[in-house]
Amino acid sequence: MSASLTTAEIATQPDCWLRAVELAPAAAGSLPRRGERVAVIGCGTSWFMAQSYAVLREQAGHGLTDAFAASAFPYGRGYDRVLAITRSGTTTEVLQAGRRLRADGVPVVAVTADPRTPVTEAADDLVVLDFADERSVVQTRFATTALALLRAHLGDDLTGAIADARAAVTEDLPAVLPAAEQTTFLGSGWTYGLAQEAALKMREAAGAWTESYPAMEYRHGPISITGPGRAVWAFGELPEGLADAIAATGGHLEARPDLDPLADLVRAQRLAVAVAGRRGLDPDRPRHLTRSVVLG
Repeated sequence: MSASLTTAEIATQPDCWLRAVELAPAAAGSLPRRGERVAVIGCGTSWFMAQSYAVLREQAGHGLTDAFAASAFPYGRGYDRVLAITRSGTTTEVLQAGRRLRADGVPVVAVTADPRTPVTEAADDLVVLDFADERSVVQTRFATTALALLRAHLGDDLTGAIADARAAVTEDLPAVLPAAEQTTFLGSGWTYGLAQEAALKMREAAGAWTESYPAMEYRHGPISITGPGRAVWAFGELPEGLADAIAATGGHLEARPDLDPLADLVRAQRLAVAVAGRRGLDPDRPRHLTRSVVLG
C-alpha cells in the first residue's frame, strides 16, 4: 500500500518550520506587537494553535492574549489587534469575524496558506505560508508551521524543535499505541492546545475514540476511562504524581519530555495515520469532512 498524502505532508514539517523561522523577521511588522491586547481566532485545528500561541505570548511578556473559536468571538472587548489563522482563507466563520472586526475599526492580520482567497477582504494584512499549504483534508504541516512562525516571532529558538521533529518523522512508535482501544491526550499551559489538536487528528483521520484535558484536570474524573489496553499521551512535563496514578490504572503512559512538545505532536499525527491504517480507513478521505468548511 502506498504512503498516504497525509503521511507525506507530515514528513515535510521540519523543513517547513525552518522556512517559518527564516520568514519571521520579515513578518514581524504584520504580527502582534509587544504590549498590544490581542485576540487570536480560528476554527478546529487553527483554534487549537491559537490557544497554544495565546499562552506562549502571555508567558513571554508580550501582553494579554486570548484565543477564541471564530464563531464565538466576544465583540466589543477592545482588542488592539486580532490575529486570524486560516489555512484555506475561505472558512466562513473566520471571514465573518474578520469583516465585522474591520468594520468596527479593529486591525486584523491573517496567517494563511493561500492569499488568492476571500481572506484578503477580511484582513488588513496577510502573512502567507504558501510553502506549508496542503492537499490533504486533515491539517498537519500548515498548523504546526503557523505555530512555529509565531514562536519564532516571540523569540523562541526552534533549533532544538526542528531537530526533534526530524527524529519524530522517522522513529518507530511504541506498538502499544496503534493497538490501544482508547487514547487520552494531556497538556499543561501552551501544550494543552497541542493535546486538543492531537485528539482531533485521531478523530479526523481514524474515527478513533480520543479525549483531551489539561493535565491537572485529568484526575478529576477523566482518569476513570483509562485502563488496560488504553493509553494516555502527555505533552511536556508531567505534574507530580500523575505517572503513578496512570500506572495504577493499568493503562500505558506515553510521555516524552525530552522532545519539544511541537515535535511530539508530529508523533501524534503519525499515530493517527497508523490507527487509520489498522482500521482500514484512508486518512486522506476522513468521514464527513472537507478541506474547508464553507457554510451556505
